[in-house]
Amino acid sequence: MNNWNFRKAVVARDDMPEHHRLAQTLSWPHLVALGVGAIVGTGILTLIGVGAGKAGPAVILSFAIAGLICACAALAYAEVATMIPASGSAYTYSYVVFGELLAWMIGVALILEYSLVVSAVAVGWSGYAAGFLQSVGMGLPSALIQGPEMGGIVNLPAIFIIVVVAGLLIAGTRESATLNAILVVIKMLALALFVAVAVPVFNADNFHPFMPYGFPKSGVSGSEVGVMAAAAIIFFAFYGFDAIATAAEEAKDPGRDLAIGIVGSMALCVLIYMIIAATAVGAIGYTRFANSPEPLALILREIGQPWAARVLGASAVIALPTVILAFFFGQSRIFFTVARDGLLPASLARVSSRGTPVRITIFTAIIVSIIAGLVPLAEIAALANAGTLAAFVAVCAAMLVLRKREPDRERRFKAPLPWVIGIGGILGCLYLFISLPAQTQLFFFAAQGIGLILYLIYGHGAAAKARAAHGG
Repeated sequence: MNNWNFRKAVVARDDMPEHHRLAQTLSWPHLVALGVGAIVGTGILTLIGVGAGKAGPAVILSFAIAGLICACAALAYAEVATMIPASGSAYTYSYVVFGELLAWMIGVALILEYSLVVSAVAVGWSGYAAGFLQSVGMGLPSALIQGPEMGGIVNLPAIFIIVVVAGLLIAGTRESATLNAILVVIKMLALALFVAVAVPVFNADNFHPFMPYGFPKSGVSGSEVGVMAAAAIIFFAFYGFDAIATAAEEAKDPGRDLAIGIVGSMALCVLIYMIIAATAVGAIGYTRFANSPEPLALILREIGQPWAARVLGASAVIALPTVILAFFFGQSRIFFTVARDGLLPASLARVSSRGTPVRITIFTAIIVSIIAGLVPLAEIAALANAGTLAAFVAVCAAMLVLRKREPDRERRFKAPLPWVIGIGGILGCLYLFISLPAQTQLFFFAAQGIGLILYLIYGHGAAAKARAAHGG
């Protein structure tokens, strides 16, 4: 345990072994598209129904609160990412700023986050795919589109889409990013269609009562309601910009491209979400689409526009994988960086001739396929949020520590009002964490406990050996 507070130094690309170097192929438009692709997806296409069930029309306020907290975290990410342009996101920042043990714990939180996000979005995609196939007379048996807890056997479409995305990432990073940008445009056009069709039936009466379940979290464990209970779940809808930070070593100009990608995608998506949420609640009473796996398509069918529902469903089936791709990309890069540092088996930290980490990608695909095939959407989303909140707290704290420790260091991007942003982000994330379901909090702490045991048994010794082998 002598090295628990060892702080990592960022190694220049030219000083890395060839098999550890990721190919630099991404520019800022790729990163903005990666961020928008990650952020605009399951949150607005599926979780708006979950949020409406917990907060009623005040789900719009839940979106605003979650978005404000994420905006603070995004500004902190942009500043720290341009100062530490290395793969690994919050894990790497924690290693550089706080030391090995805290970095490992944040790594556990990130692995929890990304694995569960990919799984959750795959389940959300499965809901739209099943609904679309049903609408065209090609419905699948219910036993093959739901996990055991929902009365099925396995969610086969969710596993299928994970395998497809894994294949894309193995093929090449730039190729995947270019396809992602095309699919993001399709997704934006589909959301514009939803607004155009739903606005004519907008009814302000649907917003009354505005806050039927109150503001703070209330209710029994597992069925909490309230604006903050909804915000803690649909917070899932806003993150995704952190996946951009995992691409630091693959950006052509990290100092410029990362800041544009993180801040630009976040600002754009907040605007999109507020418009969609208001349109959805105004179109029909929230109780009619609460907890639906395909709420926006359901709304269009309810207002007598089945053709638009089919178009939206088809576009979701085509474009929702952008979210899976972005988070799958991030997950594989975090695994890769942890392995490169020696905290996971070093054999996993190898890239192919195309500059992609094939072994880690396959390893990640196996893990998330098992989760997506067996676990319901709402539970996955809540568990993913706990890991994300921990990572956001770490990055906000890292920004503040670096401001104090290295005030004169060059910052290609400087967050405005850093102490307000940093402390606001930390407090906001902590409030969202205590608003999560109690069982989610317990699961998170259990995962952290298991992570600590693994560090004591394996991680700290393996990392020390890896540093010794590389002369560190």
